[in-house]
Amino acid sequence: MSPRTTAPEDAYTAEPFVPDDGADLAALREAAAGCRGCPLHRDATQTVFGAGDAGARLMLVGEQPGDQEDRQGRPFVGPAGRLLDRALSEAGLDPGEAYVTNAVKHFKFTRAEPRGRRIHKAPSLREAAACGPWLAAELALVEPELIVVLGATAGKALLGSSFRVTKARGTVLEREVHGRPRRLVPTVHPSAVLRAEDREGAYRGLVSDLKVAATALP
Repeated sequence: MSPRTTAPEDAYTAEPFVPDDGADLAALREAAAGCRGCPLHRDATQTVFGAGDAGARLMLVGEQPGDQEDRQGRPFVGPAGRLLDRALSEAGLDPGEAYVTNAVKHFKFTRAEPRGRRIHKAPSLREAAACGPWLAAELALVEPELIVVLGATAGKALLGSSFRVTKARGTVLEREVHGRPRRLVPTVHPSAVLRAEDREGAYRGLVSDLKVAATALP
């Protein structure tokens, strides 16, 4: 069945746009292109849905698309994505075998001046919650054996507002997520590594956390 295409103007939820049970990833991606579940779609170039194989054992969940992702329509294709691929490989995980997505599917940004560079702005909890039905649908289809949680926004979207990446990073968590028991390894978002004063130290920490994920995969 086709997704519903209207939502109350004051509602922040993607639920009316998510196809009924039985849709595959291609159908989800097509439906997400028309999502109007929160105001972020108004300024973004396009929806940036997840990418990867439906049978992936590992799912990586980040925050939201960045500038390059918004322009190209794929997650983690900018500088943070290239750093993540390098860290995954160094940790013994094949980036090509992971399903990669974000908690929020539209780029949220501000401009330094009317026609200036687009500057990332963190999505609110309400915006992340609005996008939750898409992430739930991806999880239900991919059924990953392990989820790597990249940063605070992804962690709160999956584990609740009390999540703190500094307390949970590099550990294997077993929690119920969208009605199913899941195993998760939180770590920092690769963009945080790029912003760090001690970039090499931050990168080593990311690789260390990803090695925990590599060990946790059966």
